[in-house]
This record gives sequence, structure tokens and C-alpha cells, in this order.
Amino acid sequence: MTPFPPPLLFTEPWEYELRFPRDPRGPGIVRATLHAVLTAHGLRELVERAALLTSELTTNSVRYSDSCASVRLLWLHPVLRVSVTDTNPELPEPLKPSPELDSGRGLFILDVLADRWGGCALGEEPFGLGGKTLWFELSWGGPPPVPAPALAA
Repeated sequence: MTPFPPPLLFTEPWEYELRFPRDPRGPGIVRATLHAVLTAHGLRELVERAALLTSELTTNSVRYSDSCASVRLLWLHPVLRVSVTDTNPELPEPLKPSPELDSGRGLFILDVLADRWGGCALGEEPFGLGGKTLWFELSWGGPPPVPAPALAA
């Protein structure tokens, strides 16, 4: 039996990616996964903001794209970058929230809570699929956490 490698140090980079279907349950599954990953890596301080912002982006993917989407978590100490990619090539326009609007607050929330954010359209793929990626970054402001024990599967 091959022994497991030691857990990554807090400052070492890591990346996770999850594809999810165009299904209203998708954003909740992504939030639960994000919570598990960030908690396991000692980034509890970022969970609430990351979950809210990821929920906004994944909900829009389910609502406005016509196929599956993906979310990518990338840690490059001290920055967490979350990217959501879907098949809708239209980049959303930031709106100022008002009481008359039932929707359209997602980019305003990104502006307020993310340290940085942006997006880009993706070129057409060989089989006609294109899309976009929207991303945000959150910076870690505290000391390295006490490492949690790694669990074997």
C-alpha cells in the first residue's frame, strides 16, 4: 500500500474544479463543496464571502446559460480566486440596485465584497460552444491557521 503524502502547507498552491448541470440544485451543491474545501484548507475566514459571491455567479449560470457550468477554486497564497465558467457568451452589465429591481444585484455585490473581480468572453470551440468566465478574488488577511488533520478516503 502506498503511503499518503503529507498535507500541503498553507502557503502551497492548490486547485479544485467542479462541473455542475443546469439544475437549480447546482449552486447549493457548489456552496457545500466550497465550504468543505475552504474549511479543510484552514480558510474558514473566507467561507461566508466566498459562498455568497459563488452563489451569485453559479445561480446566474443556471439561470442564463443553456448547458452545464463549472467552478474553479485556486489558492495562490494569500489569494483565493473563484472562477465560474458557463456557455452564455454575454458578459453581464453592472446595475445599481434599486427597490424596483427583482434581480441584477450580483455584480454590485461582487463590487462590494470581492477584493478584485472580472470576466472575459471565451472564443468559440470547435463544436460551436463558447461562453464566458467570471471570477473574483479574496485575500487572506490573517496568520496561517493551525493545520487540520488530513482525512484518508
